[in-house]
This record gives sequence, C-alpha cells and structure tokens, in this order.
Amino acid sequence: MSKQPTTAVALHYDGDKAPTITAKGSGEVAEQIIALAREHGIPLQENAALSELLSRLDLGTEIPPELYLAVAEVIAFAYLLSGKRPVENE
Repeated sequence: MSKQPTTAVALHYDGDKAPTITAKGSGEVAEQIIALAREHGIPLQENAALSELLSRLDLGTEIPPELYLAVAEVIAFAYLLSGKRPVENE
C-alpha cells in the first residue's frame, strides 16, 4: 500500500481580509514548508482534507467563503497555541 505524499498549505491572515494562500506544495516541497514553519515557531495543524482543498487554490488567493469556518478553526487553534487572543471590536 503506498502512502499519499504530504501536502502543506501556508496561510497568511492579517485580521482584516480573508486569509490568503502564501505557500503550498506536496512531497519534498511540503516537507520544506513544514520545516520552515517549525523553524520560525509557526503553529502547525494537520488536516489532510482541508489541505487538499486549499492546495487547489492559486498562490495569493483569498480562501473562499465556503472554507471560512474550517479555516477559522485553524486560526483559533494557532491563536490558542501562541497564547494570543483575537482583538475584540468595541
């Protein structure tokens, strides 16, 4: 049984617009993305189904509204790991 190659997708979220795809790849490129994230202390979350969907988008593309909830969960997870809290609107 062959194992599917690892897929990785990096997102950028500035708290203003929808998150955008900043890097993506599979196999060796995915491993490099993951290594760079670890090197820079960027939180990682494994979600093969979401990675597969996001990897279909072009670099620089904002995520579509259909994926907002799934990506919001990833961002919340990253905030939790880094001890950050979202800014509340007054």
